[in-house]
Amino acid sequence: MVPPVEVRSLGLRLPLTVPCHLPADRVLPRRVLQLVLLLLLYCSGLADGSWWRIADLSLEPTHFHRDNRSYELCGDTAFFTAHQRDTCYDNPELLKVIVHAANTAKYECQTYFQNNRWNCSAKRGSGIFYGNFDDKGLRLPLTVPCHLPADQVLPRRVLQLVLLLLLYCSGLADGSWWRIADLSLEPTHFHRDNRSYELCGDTAFFTAHQRDTCYDNPELLKVIVHAANTAKYECQTYFQNNRWNCSAKRGSGIFYGNFDDKGNRETAYLSAINSASLAWTITRFCTKGELSSCQCDRIQRKKHSKWTWGGCSEDINYGIKQARLFTDPQENRTTSFGLMNLHNNEAARRILRSKMEKVCKCHGMSGSCTTRVCWRRLPSMKLIADTLGSMFDAAAQVKPVENKGIIRKLMRKDLEYKKVNKSDLVYIAESPNYCEENESLGIFSTRGRFCNRTSYGIEGCRLLCCGRGYQTRIRNVEEKCNCKFVWCCSVKCDTCSMRKDEHICN
Repeated sequence: MVPPVEVRSLGLRLPLTVPCHLPADRVLPRRVLQLVLLLLLYCSGLADGSWWRIADLSLEPTHFHRDNRSYELCGDTAFFTAHQRDTCYDNPELLKVIVHAANTAKYECQTYFQNNRWNCSAKRGSGIFYGNFDDKGLRLPLTVPCHLPADQVLPRRVLQLVLLLLLYCSGLADGSWWRIADLSLEPTHFHRDNRSYELCGDTAFFTAHQRDTCYDNPELLKVIVHAANTAKYECQTYFQNNRWNCSAKRGSGIFYGNFDDKGNRETAYLSAINSASLAWTITRFCTKGELSSCQCDRIQRKKHSKWTWGGCSEDINYGIKQARLFTDPQENRTTSFGLMNLHNNEAARRILRSKMEKVCKCHGMSGSCTTRVCWRRLPSMKLIADTLGSMFDAAAQVKPVENKGIIRKLMRKDLEYKKVNKSDLVYIAESPNYCEENESLGIFSTRGRFCNRTSYGIEGCRLLCCGRGYQTRIRNVEEKCNCKFVWCCSVKCDTCSMRKDEHICN
């Protein structure tokens, strides 16, 4: 039995509390329900598609080689017609052109209309999308009979509310502060579109405590968005060649993270990277002077004979404290899942603190080191992501320990191994099978993924393709070559035709 929860959605929100009675292990009924819901979504006006709407996904054209999205997106009926899908399959490099074109059009449109009544944006619940939702031009990515006239406003709204309730119960909806990374937001652009106040009150991403914190400190929102975007980038970079590539799928949408409610190893990493990224970002924004409530670290430290403390040390203690106050209160300390998240949050913050670097600079005449001044600096987020990645492989499976019917703590499931320490990642449930598609869990499967034929690692065709084999595709591509610098000041290159072998999992 699923306990009463606040109904939240990636796109809309419901201001009420309801119980959900759909056990997570009833896969077949849930899949059938999801198919029906997706069909109703199109008919209710909550879904829509055109190629330029791909700008609403958080995609960078230069990153397609990392996460193998080209093959998936080329076949996406939410954005492309049958003709466009065939063209995209025949020319996979065209997809980054399409994404760049859509992003450029979105930016220029929203810049030009930024001070107009319509600012080239439209809202659906908590989602802010490029363009508008003109029902005279709406196109469905599949041929279905929809009998909901556009002028029946009340019935459509009622249907949308019912759908949102069913969506939450069916596992299609989920919410956490870091899921704000799935919106195409740039922290530097909040002054243009006045999204801060609107997003701070969004129950799809924030709990009541977090909304109050956001309202009290509006400048904090750009930190949250930056932290979520950074965590998403680092997670998807680290797992780009794994069976799970830090992405999940719902219908035509590709989302950051996963849709796990049991506490698997991947969820442990997500909790850790999100927690570390928030603490890291708060600390970095303080040093840059972008937050008025903090500054450089002014703590007096022990003096040294060969060097002195100076400069602007980054205040990691402040960043960790604020991140803990923002993220930890939302977790339920009486459940295994909540305790797992709290443990992993704190483990990541400990790793972040332990990786702080000491940086020194010499001062003196003619380059001499008469005086050596040192300060503390944050490590790169890539280093933190890689460190947490190695901890992901060594994560400990734990089980709850109850006292008088109440879960008090977690302990290692296999007592033959050493006790879990505060810097270990922990998980409760085994990971699902990422080889095959699972709509209820948002798993893509590895079909259509590019693999490395010569590698014996996880990115190799033997492991990534899960024993199904692979196909080799030979393409002739044109690339710049023989580049030379010409005085002054340009670079001239030849265009070379090259044969490229691509290996795709069956």
